[in-house]
Amino acid sequence: MSPLPAPPAWEQPLPEATPPPEVAVYQLPTGTYETRAAFAVRGGSLRDKRQFAATAVLVHHPRGDLLIDAGFGSGVAAHVATLPRIQRAPHSVTRTVSEQLDASGWDRSRLLGVLVTHSHWDHVSGLDDLQLPIWMNAAELHHAAEAADGAVFRAVSAGHEIREYAVDGPAHLGFPSSLDVHGDGSVVVVPAGGHTPGSVVVFVAVPSGQRYAFVGDLTWQLDGVRRRVERPWLLRRLADSDPAQVRQGLLRVIALAGLVQVVPAHDRDAYDGIPHLPDRTAPA
Repeated sequence: MSPLPAPPAWEQPLPEATPPPEVAVYQLPTGTYETRAAFAVRGGSLRDKRQFAATAVLVHHPRGDLLIDAGFGSGVAAHVATLPRIQRAPHSVTRTVSEQLDASGWDRSRLLGVLVTHSHWDHVSGLDDLQLPIWMNAAELHHAAEAADGAVFRAVSAGHEIREYAVDGPAHLGFPSSLDVHGDGSVVVVPAGGHTPGSVVVFVAVPSGQRYAFVGDLTWQLDGVRRRVERPWLLRRLADSDPAQVRQGLLRVIALAGLVQVVPAHDRDAYDGIPHLPDRTAPA
């Protein structure tokens, strides 16, 4: 099965980023659910079982901290039960983002909110335990308010403040526009619609010079980047609002491979090297 045509590698200088020394990134894994590789990427095997990650990311910044996605919440079993039967999969749950923040002694007053890459259930379930503002753009808010796959979001977002943002800044790393959250290049949001109309990629730069691209569901697994393959044809039709737009975003990310650590939301291995929050409640 032929891969996508290789895009030209990014050869321009990386955009300037001057993250303050305090900037740090943490992974907060909240559980997994099981999917066959054949349903995740073109050419995947039915015998290959993948444990899809449901992991949030915490970006610490002196001007305020942000969560990227919310993982599984305490009501995840009820959220799974709302899905069409064909979409339900065996899942396992660890600690919610809320529980991990408490165990670390994190100062929640520093949290600006949860910036969701898109509104699907496995990215927003944990909002039910987080009384924080939800950051979303207008296209994704509109989709979540009306689409069938926004039912869980509508339930868990009730009562939350919505901070609608515009992605109307300059082009960034091949994407047509951007939002520089803190104005220093440390957290930059770019539009990457197609999975849902308002899906985004979040680029994060840390003081060491390391850069991350949290790409949401542009691809479900690193195979999509390493092998240049999309979702299988049927899954593109079922899961994506605009498969051609997803392909365009995926190729943009593939062009950056080697310059940034690409993190598909559901690939557990993609989070390698990102530390967990320290657990202050664990025995010494």
